Amino acid sequence: MYKVIKIILLLSFILTTPLKSVNADDKIKIGLLVPLTGKNSEIGQSIVNSTRLAINKIDNTSFEIIPMDTGSNANITLMSAKKLSELGIKIIIGPIFNDNLKVLNNFKDVIFLSLTNKSNSYSNNIINTGINATSQIRAIKKFTELNKIKKTIFLTPNVDYKDEIENAIYNTKIKIIKNYIYDTDPTKLTQQIEKITGYKVRKQNLEDEIVRLERSGQNDKEKLIERLKKKDTLGEVEFDSIIIADFDESLKSVTTSLLYTDILPKEKYFITLNQWFDESLLKETSSQPIYFPSINKKNYDNFSLEYFEKFNQYPNQLAFLSFDLVGLVYYLIDQNNLIIDNKIFKKKNLFKGKVGIFEIKDNKINHILNFYKVEDYKFKKIF
Repeated sequence: MYKVIKIILLLSFILTTPLKSVNADDKIKIGLLVPLTGKNSEIGQSIVNSTRLAINKIDNTSFEIIPMDTGSNANITLMSAKKLSELGIKIIIGPIFNDNLKVLNNFKDVIFLSLTNKSNSYSNNIINTGINATSQIRAIKKFTELNKIKKTIFLTPNVDYKDEIENAIYNTKIKIIKNYIYDTDPTKLTQQIEKITGYKVRKQNLEDEIVRLERSGQNDKEKLIERLKKKDTLGEVEFDSIIIADFDESLKSVTTSLLYTDILPKEKYFITLNQWFDESLLKETSSQPIYFPSINKKNYDNFSLEYFEKFNQYPNQLAFLSFDLVGLVYYLIDQNNLIIDNKIFKKKNLFKGKVGIFEIKDNKINHILNFYKVEDYKFKKIF
């Protein structure tokens, strides 16, 4: 209850609260670095649209967003950041891509609110605001504790975010038996899952037990054998929950391999990372229930509808996040007496936006996420 009281303010209230008195000529200008040209221009335009929605809700002429193009290119990002800096802008939302952050460490007087979900930062003036692995695993840890899950294994694909997952496991201190790194190549995946789950041993256990019963003199052996023949394996595994750090078709390949090795979601918890309510999961009934942390679905749906009504298309996920960042920046500037300096994100604060709750401390932003399960063709909120 104390934490709830400490939450700064609801976004709807923040966006209608005027800034402390600002002279007409002293506009508060915030920069926006997104791809407006090139192959990722649709992503950038969606973010621009969402920030416009936020500005319209604020309805304060002293607060202004100035977008600049990054073109998904580090050199263009550098030039655009320089132009914004020369305009006296001290806070910039963006850029999107992690590779573009490397060129920004020379802008010591500018705070960049990067939209990447990577937790590593190339400079103290860059704050990554995406929904990072630590935020997600914290929510998973809460779920395992609430359900008294004691024996958990991690399955992490051998891809570029592998280190992110390993760092998040360490940072959250989630209790796991082991983090297994697997190859996403479908020709190798099933064999790896077989080994992790001890499938061949459990398969052999079943065959051995049937043979033993057939040779025994037990009176009810026919009934027992008939029951065993309906099984695929015999014997327990070392875990009661599996966290799969994967997405899309690769995630489905892992769950399919688990089903093949007789690991069933009705018997063991299948947990994964933020899936952004991927509706294809609703059709995978054999892999249900499956659990994951995420942003607030009701708010996400409402925002998507509002965005569609305004722009006749649906927003991307980063647009949803950037909408909240405008409100967050607006509030923090006001609370800091209109002074924009490197202390603005150092104070410990909780901010409730549409995404959910932002936890701000020491130039870091984490998200306090909700938790959902996929079951009966629905996304059901757990907490």
